[in-house]
Amino acid sequence: MSRKTKANLVAYLFIAPNFLCVIFFMLLPILFAGFISFFHWNYAQGFGSWEFVGLGNFIKMWSDQWFLDSFWNTIIFSFSVVPITIILSIICAELIDKFTYGKRIIRLAVFLPYISNIVAISAVWTMMYSSYGPINEFLKFIGIQNPPAWLADYDWALPAMIIVTVWINVGYNILIYFGGIQAIPHDYYEAAQIDGANSLRQFFSVTVPSLRSTTFFLIITDLISTFQVFGQIMVMTKGGPGTSTHVLSYYIYTTAFNFYDMGYASAISWVLFAVILVITLIQWKGQKKYD
Repeated sequence: MSRKTKANLVAYLFIAPNFLCVIFFMLLPILFAGFISFFHWNYAQGFGSWEFVGLGNFIKMWSDQWFLDSFWNTIIFSFSVVPITIILSIICAELIDKFTYGKRIIRLAVFLPYISNIVAISAVWTMMYSSYGPINEFLKFIGIQNPPAWLADYDWALPAMIIVTVWINVGYNILIYFGGIQAIPHDYYEAAQIDGANSLRQFFSVTVPSLRSTTFFLIITDLISTFQVFGQIMVMTKGGPGTSTHVLSYYIYTTAFNFYDMGYASAISWVLFAVILVITLIQWKGQKKYD
């Protein structure tokens, strides 16, 4: 073998474990989920117990009230969390960069919720949302006599989950935005100052446009993560009260592992994948057109 062939072979051997993990733990399960989505299969009865239903699982879900509620809750949840997170993140990143000392410590502090254990975070927020927790006690202190029951209230449970998720995700976005702000040439700000732009004008005319590609990246990643939200729902509400916080990922879990209908759960997972793919392609096309 030539020297170049040997070098390529060594490189392929190094990356082979990753490729094998992707094939066996991602690609094959995805293909298998697509296959069994056309079957009714109680996996507890073994591999030979499936019954072919064709498109029955995909047709059934649109008359399934639990699926419809989960679908719309997911849409509301994602399209609430993402814009709030993006707006708060870019504002906080700008404030940290321009008006604070000890930037490294502050960046670490805001990033900690993102890397902390989701079960621990959910347990803490559950206590904070309790009737005598610090949130309701503060609301009573400022004059609100009947604060929401939060996780026990059908109308407030989903907003409560939105607040928790924004708090978790905002630190990661701040870190990414902070890096983007640091990469903006100072010449842009100097030119804006010469033109008479104040700090607010510089933010909207220099910082925000310069971070367009960063914002696009964060919107995509945030949408994908929010469409797949599971941990805090599982720990804090288990989809309740009623269907108020039932989202698609949690419904997939309960359908597969509580009701043992793996085929129907796989069909729902493919619908979730299709929704994420369509939104991503629309944003991708819009981004290219904007650029």
